[in-house]
Amino acid sequence: MAARKKAKKKTSAAKAKRASARKSKSRKAGKAKAPAKKTMKALARKKQIVGEGDYAASNSFLKDQSGFVAKNRAKIPAMGKAAEKALEGPQGDSLREAEATAAARSRDIF
Repeated sequence: MAARKKAKKKTSAAKAKRASARKSKSRKAGKAKAPAKKTMKALARKKQIVGEGDYAASNSFLKDQSGFVAKNRAKIPAMGKAAEKALEGPQGDSLREAEATAAARSRDIF
């Protein structure tokens, strides 16, 4: 009778080991098969909408511009004055020429 109990314990222990092994395998397989969550940024990168405007590029530009203004809020008036002085100085002609060249490529003429 004691031999029979030991045999039952061995088989139940073996069954438990097999069951846990199956569970761990299924968990591993389940993790690999689970679809990844897609964020709006990932979708925007994957599917760029180009036509009337490239939304991803527009958002990136606006973010960069607002970041620049936020970082340099105190310096911006001084930058404007420096630019005015440069236009009045000896570089003025070359700066106006560069502005005209850039405006010629632009869709909106200043």
